[in-house]
Amino acid sequence: MSIKRQSIWASSPATTRGRPTHLSADPSGKRIAYASNKSIILRSVDSPTESAQYTGHIANTTVARFAPSGYYVASGDESGMVRVWDCAGEDMNTKGEFPIINGRINDIAWDSESKRIISVGDGKERYGHCMTWDTGNSIGEISGHQNVVNAASIKPTRPYRAATAGDDNSVVFYNGPPFKFANSMRGSHTNFIQGLSFSPDGMHLVSVGSDQKIFLWDGSTGNLVTQIQDTENGHKGGIYSISWHSDAKRFVTASADRTVKLWDVEAQKATQTWSFGDAGSIAHQQTGVVWLNRSDDLVISVSNSSDLNYLSEKSPTPIKVVSGHQKSITSLGIETNQKTIWTGSYEGRVCSWDLSTGTAEIPESQTHTNQATGFAASEGRIYSIAMDDTFRTIDTNVKDFTGSIVTTDGQPRGIAYSPDTSTVYIATLNELSAYSKDGTKIASSPIKSYTPTCLSFSPSTNLLAVGSQENTVQLYQLSSPTSIPAAPTATLKSNRSSITALAFAPTAPLLAVGDSAGKIILYDTTTGEVKTTRWAFHTGRVATIRWNPSGTHIVSSSLDTNIIVYSAESYGKNTKALGAHKEGCSAAEWVDEKTIVSAGADGCVKLWAVALP
Repeated sequence: MSIKRQSIWASSPATTRGRPTHLSADPSGKRIAYASNKSIILRSVDSPTESAQYTGHIANTTVARFAPSGYYVASGDESGMVRVWDCAGEDMNTKGEFPIINGRINDIAWDSESKRIISVGDGKERYGHCMTWDTGNSIGEISGHQNVVNAASIKPTRPYRAATAGDDNSVVFYNGPPFKFANSMRGSHTNFIQGLSFSPDGMHLVSVGSDQKIFLWDGSTGNLVTQIQDTENGHKGGIYSISWHSDAKRFVTASADRTVKLWDVEAQKATQTWSFGDAGSIAHQQTGVVWLNRSDDLVISVSNSSDLNYLSEKSPTPIKVVSGHQKSITSLGIETNQKTIWTGSYEGRVCSWDLSTGTAEIPESQTHTNQATGFAASEGRIYSIAMDDTFRTIDTNVKDFTGSIVTTDGQPRGIAYSPDTSTVYIATLNELSAYSKDGTKIASSPIKSYTPTCLSFSPSTNLLAVGSQENTVQLYQLSSPTSIPAAPTATLKSNRSSITALAFAPTAPLLAVGDSAGKIILYDTTTGEVKTTRWAFHTGRVATIRWNPSGTHIVSSSLDTNIIVYSAESYGKNTKALGAHKEGCSAAEWVDEKTIVSAGADGCVKLWAVALP
C-alpha cells in the first residue's frame, strides 16, 4: 500500500485591498511566481494546473521574484525573512535564509547578473537591505526614506543604479554597487508610491502610485523626465503595479479603477485598456500585473478577488481567467458522477474543479459570507453549509447556487445526504433536522444534552451518527426520513477527546470515529463493539474521514498536515503522506479506488495516487 502525489492545483495569489500584489515571470515567460498564504507558488503559464509549491517560510509570504538567470527565486514574508531557493530542481532546496528587517518585506529586486538583491519593506530599525544572495554580505544600504518602502528596482545595465519608493511619496536613487544614496526625488507624487521599475534597456525608470500618477525618470541620473498623462484614457484610481515589455518602448499598469492599461512611452499615451467588472466592484480592482517575455506578448494581471487574468493586445477582454482559493480551504465535496470537486474556504468562497482539467470556476451567485463547513452530494446537486448559518443548494449542471437561502436554526456543524430518500440531514448547535431536496424542512429534533460537532449517515442501516464535544457519538435510528427520534437511541463513549470526524462504511454497519487528539476508533454500530483502536498516528485534530467506494480502506486528514490511508481488513496496515498541506490538511475524499483528492490551509487542492493491496 502506498500513496504518492500526482498534481497540485495551486492556490491563488494573496491580495489585500489597497496594496500591490507582486507577480514575477521567469526569463522564458513559461512560469509565474507569487505569494500565497505561507507558500510561494510557481505556476505554469500555458498549463496553470501544473504548479510547484515552496513551503520554506514560517510566516505569511508577501513577494517572490525570479532571478534573471531563471535558476533561483528570492521570496520574502511578513516577519522580514528573505529566502533564496532553487526553482530549477524539483526539490526546491533553500540556498540562503536572511533576516532583513523586523517587519514586512514589501518588494525584492535582483540585479541582471543574479548576484545581488535589494529587499525593502516596513522595518523598525531600517527599511531595507542590499546584499549578495549567496553569502548575505552587505553591498550598500537603503537610506533616504522616512516611511515604509513599497518598491525596489535595480537598473539591468551597467553602470548599475537602484531606486526605491514608498509611503513618504519619494523616489530615492542609488549609485553602486555598493549602493549608496545619490538623491531623493520629492514633490512629484502626492500619495503613496506603490510600484517602480527600470526599463529593460536601463534608459528609464517608471514610478506609479495611489495618486493615479505615472512619472518617467532618467535611468542613469534619476532626474525627472516627464509625467506621463492621458487626460481621456488615463487611470481614474490608484495605480498598484507596472511591468515593462522587453522592447523598452511600452509598459502596462494595473489600477484600482478596475483596468489594466498599455502605455506607449514615446507617445505618452494609453494605447489599450482592459476593463473588469462593474463600477464600484472591489473584487475586480487590479492589484498586480506582469508582461511576459514571449512571442505572444501575453500580459497577466491579478484582480483583488485573486483571479489571474490572461490579456492579449488582440482581445479587449481576458482570453483566460484562472480562479481558485486564496484563503484556507475548510471543506471539500465531490459530485456523485466523480467529475467535479467542490471546495469552500475560510471566507465563504466556493469553487468547482473539473477533475479532467484541474481548472476552477466560481459560481456567479456566490452567496456564503462566512466559512464553508461542509458539502453533501446528490444526483445533480451539491448541498453546502457555512458559518453564516445558511444551507444552500448548488445545481451541478450549471455549477451555480439555486433556490432560496435556507437559514438554519443555529450554526451548522455537519451535513449528510440519504440517496434512497433524497433527504438532507443537518446538525446545528440547537437541533438535528431533515430537509427535502428542495430545501424544505420536513423534520427536526432539539439537541439539549450534548454539543454536536459532525454528522454522518448510513444508507445501509438508516442510522444517523452525531459527534459531540463531550467525547461521545450519538446514534439515531431513523424509521422514516420524516421522523427523527426525540433522543438518541444509543451512545458510543470510547473516545477520550471531543469527536471531530465521522464516516460510515458504504455497505456495512462500521463507523470510523476521529477525535481532536488525532485518534481514530472503528466501531460496529450494530453491537457497539470496538473493532480497533490502533489508528492513532495523527498528532493533531482529525479533520475528515472517508471510506473508499468498496469499503475496504479509509483515508483521514488532520491538522498535523498529514494524510493517512488505513486498511479496514488488516488494521495494522497503513500508508502516510506526511506534510501533505502546510498548516494543516482540512479535507480528503476518494475520487475512486486509486485516487484521493485533498485540500488544506495552504489553499491548494492536491491529487494523490493510491496503490491498494
